[in-house]
Amino acid sequence: MCLGIPGRLVEIVDAGQHLATVDVSGVRRTISIRLVAADGPQVGDWVLVHVGFALAVIDEDEATRTLEAMEKLGAAYQDEIEAFGSSAIP
Repeated sequence: MCLGIPGRLVEIVDAGQHLATVDVSGVRRTISIRLVAADGPQVGDWVLVHVGFALAVIDEDEATRTLEAMEKLGAAYQDEIEAFGSSAIP
């Protein structure tokens, strides 16, 4: 199963290449924010992450509700977090 997971931007790694570090349930990795560049994402913003790309900027309430719902998925959610942590943009 592939899920879009809410994550909080913690660092803009390379503004020119649209790369940022995001924290998803304690797991940090670099993702592309190119698809949401027009929204002007900033450190502290929440984004919906799928396969290494931020697909949308979302508000904190939506992020919280989504994470709570995903945690109820149990093993499927844990599998997705493990996959997130093991993949990276080179």
